Amino acid sequence: MTRVKSGVQTKRRHKKVLKEASGYFGSKHRLYKSAKEQLMHSKVYAYRDRRQKKREFRKLWITRINAACRENDISYSKFINGLTKAGVEVNRKMLSELAINDMDAFKELVKVAKSGKVAEVKEEIKDTKKEQVNDAKDLSSMTVAELKSLAKDKGIEGYTNMKKADLLEALK
Repeated sequence: MTRVKSGVQTKRRHKKVLKEASGYFGSKHRLYKSAKEQLMHSKVYAYRDRRQKKREFRKLWITRINAACRENDISYSKFINGLTKAGVEVNRKMLSELAINDMDAFKELVKVAKSGKVAEVKEEIKDTKKEQVNDAKDLSSMTVAELKSLAKDKGIEGYTNMKKADLLEALK
């Protein structure tokens, strides 16, 4: 069997590794063995840090929000809890941007978190929906789920096991 020399492929592979390692310090960009080892480490670091970057940014946003909250006499945890109870869905990245660039808007969010005005608005919306349902003459056009929620609001017991006809009778 004839001998096959692999010099061309080896040279090509080495050039590829050294080209990718260009810019590294010391012998890591000159010697193939060092360059290959450093490239393996670099790829591991890159994979790991793509995940860590997300954590670090979240920590940074929380730190910024906390600093802005302290200026407005509220702790970070109470602020986030108040926003959650008020039903405000703003992510931490946007809250951080507001804290840096638009302090007036952030102060309004602090007021909402402290007082829970949005929750009051939601209750008013629920009340108007109840009135609209009560004003509706034809309950039979409603779905069973809507009828059950209406029965729950009115305090009718055993509504979970009722069929549509039974729910209509109980609501009338």
